[in-house]
Amino acid sequence: MNQEQFVALEKVINKDYSNIAGIVVLKDGQTLYEHYFNGCSDTSRIHVYSVTKSIVSLLIGIALDKGCIKSLDQKVLSFFPDYLVKKGERTIQKITLENLMTMTAPYKYKHVVPYVKYFTSDDSVTFTLDLLGGRGQIGKFRYTPLIGPDILSGILVKSTGQSVFDFATENVFSPLGITVKSNVTFHSKEEQFAFNKAKDISGWVADSTGVNTGGWGLTLSAMDMAKIGQLYLDGGMWNGKQIVSVKWINESIKEHSRWEKLNLSYGYLWWLIDEKEHACAAMGDGGNVIYFNTQKKIIISIASTFVKNAKDRLELIKEHIEPIFED
Repeated sequence: MNQEQFVALEKVINKDYSNIAGIVVLKDGQTLYEHYFNGCSDTSRIHVYSVTKSIVSLLIGIALDKGCIKSLDQKVLSFFPDYLVKKGERTIQKITLENLMTMTAPYKYKHVVPYVKYFTSDDSVTFTLDLLGGRGQIGKFRYTPLIGPDILSGILVKSTGQSVFDFATENVFSPLGITVKSNVTFHSKEEQFAFNKAKDISGWVADSTGVNTGGWGLTLSAMDMAKIGQLYLDGGMWNGKQIVSVKWINESIKEHSRWEKLNLSYGYLWWLIDEKEHACAAMGDGGNVIYFNTQKKIIISIASTFVKNAKDRLELIKEHIEPIFED
């Protein structure tokens, strides 16, 4: 490592990845690189989009460890006994928690995703349950960026007796020293657009019933994300305390399904990047990433403000960041 390598890296970032807010690199428990861009700092909190899913995966694991959830084989509707299934709908009754965790649950919407109705819904969990099932095949991979993961938030609320925010604060955020200040609720689309672009809002989006979003809506700093990566690299251990079981970590980052179209392996809401090196990633829109490589004992987190069609961060990591820190 030398200053020339960092200068070259930052030149690439400014040229091709200009929406990056911050990058942190940890190796062997040490911070080897921490740099911020676009007027951001270590106190900036960025909407990390689908990285939220991987945090929800962690929370599901903790709920299983605590016995709040019995098994991923539990039927989704077992958590919602008051939900009324429409006549003739059988598929939804067979869908399990495992299907939600592996993106192998079918939904009724196809090409036209009802985003407007979703964002204006007062109860995201019921809205999503109404779309679960249909004529699709259970077990076939179908990535659902926004509409789908909120059911997992509903399951956490039902099973733990706490809000997702409170459960996460008690079991992850506080122990790891991660700052997520409060729930964030929107009263207009303008507020939501402002949130997506903000660098100084700390919180987790929730609907009017108080249920936090499962597939998006969490704000984190680059260092916050790096801490999550370190937790996974260390088998769920943090400062001598087992935050989540090694068993869950291992299950989370092995292949359970695959997106054939993109040839990407999927664990429990984590992407599996390199089987040989045991490299995995949480990836969010705009170029937000928590990447950890078990073999190389390295964590790379990237926080990014939103732009459409952001350039592939894994390419940046594999070609420009990771090689700098190889022994």
